[in-house]
Amino acid sequence: MAILFAQLLELLSHAIYLFLHVTGGGTFPRALSAAQEKKCLEEMAQGSQAARQKLIEHNLRLVAHIIKKYYASQNDQEDLISIGTIGLIKAVNTFRPDRNIKLATYSSRCIENEILMNFRAQKKQAEQLY
Repeated sequence: MAILFAQLLELLSHAIYLFLHVTGGGTFPRALSAAQEKKCLEEMAQGSQAARQKLIEHNLRLVAHIIKKYYASQNDQEDLISIGTIGLIKAVNTFRPDRNIKLATYSSRCIENEILMNFRAQKKQAEQLY
């Protein structure tokens, strides 16, 4: 399970790297307007994978913003972007617009939770080594 998760993170990291270089300049796409986000959420509720992907891609900037307070080196940054992106994907998959909360607010908590869970797992592994 841990090996599969590590492979998933590595694949995700490469996908993000490729995406940033394809979109140009190593920058994340701009956030969607409220109307665009609402439209994507409606389309996603009807089963649109393209709308789901668009929500994820246009919220990657949020992941980068959140990890700034956690990383110390370039390697940490890449790992945390991958882990934060997993949190973002979970957020988009479980978001419910009827709860009267913004996607960005909900996603922020999911991203942070994913990062913190990773830190706890690393700490637990380090403790087991000793």
